[in-house]
This record gives sequence, structure tokens and C-alpha cells, in this order.
Amino acid sequence: MIDVKVQPFGPNAIDGEGKARERQPGRTGKSSFGDFLKESIEEVNKLQNEADTSMTDFATGRTKNIQDVMISVQKADLSFRLMQKIRNKLVDAYREIMRMGV
Repeated sequence: MIDVKVQPFGPNAIDGEGKARERQPGRTGKSSFGDFLKESIEEVNKLQNEADTSMTDFATGRTKNIQDVMISVQKADLSFRLMQKIRNKLVDAYREIMRMGV
């Protein structure tokens, strides 16, 4: 059986391999929401690329482990759907703010 651990999602998010991200030298403890959003989108893109690579490797016979392929595809799918939900919430919040009267 595969041991899957759910990690909390937040500003100190972990990378796709379960390791905590290290702070970059020279940066202060504060980062903007835009930086966090950019890093999160880059992580989703990385997971999508890993899933594509694992599917290609399986299709060409470089790997025989279908479980790893399915896990990488599911990680990519879940992270992409989460990103879509967050985008939709941000758009809804923006629209709500624009409807407010001054």
C-alpha cells in the first residue's frame, strides 16, 4: 500500500517531492501575494510537465511502473484543479469589489 501524506498548503508550501522549500538568500521574510501566486503557478506547471514526462516514458516503454505514472498524473490534476478554484475565487472577489458603491 502506498503511504500518502497530506501536507498543509500555505506560504511555506512544500515542493512536489515532499521537501520544505528553503528561503532564498538575500530575501526578507516578507513576500508579496504576487510572488506567492507566481511560485504556486510555477509549481503547478512543474507537476504538469512531470506528469507529461512520466506518461511519455510509459508509452515508449522506458518505464513499466503504471502506479508512479498514475500518481504523477493525479498530483498534476489535483494541483491544476486547486489553481482553477483559487483563480475563480479571486475573480469573484474582484467582481464583488467592483460592484461596491463608494
